Amino acid sequence: MQTRVRSPLGAAVALVIAAAPAAAVTRDQFVVRTSGDLVTLCSAREGEPLYEAAIGFCHGFMVGAYRYHEATLGAGAGPKLFCMPEPAPTRAQAIGRWLDWVKADPARLAQPAVESPFRFLAEAYPCPGDAGATKGGPR
Repeated sequence: MQTRVRSPLGAAVALVIAAAPAAAVTRDQFVVRTSGDLVTLCSAREGEPLYEAAIGFCHGFMVGAYRYHEATLGAGAGPKLFCMPEPAPTRAQAIGRWLDWVKADPARLAQPAVESPFRFLAEAYPCPGDAGATKGGPR
C-alpha cells in the first residue's frame, strides 16, 4: 500500500464513494470489530457528520496494519504474506480494490477487521511461487 497521493484525500474519496454502501457511519463502528465495520468507515460519504473521521481512520488503520506487517518482516518474524507489484498501487487504489473484494463475498464482512486486508493482499498480490496464497490467503 505504497502512498503516491496527488491530493491527500481526493483520489481516495473518489474511489471509496463509488463503492459506498447506504449505511451511515456510527461511532460504534470506530471500534472496528469486523471487516463490515471497516468497510462502512472506508465507504463514508461526503456530507456525513463523521465523514472526515471515518476516512482518516480507514486510511490510518490500513497504513498502520501494513507498516506493522513490514516491521515484523524486518524483525524476521515470519514469511511474506504478499508481494506488491512495481509500480505498487496507490493507497486509494489498494483500499478501493479491497472494498470491492470484501463486498464480492458477504461472508468476508464478518471476518476480523485486521485479517481481511491481509487476506485480500495475499490473494491479489501473491508472491512468486506461492500458489497457496490465492486459495484462501494467509494461514
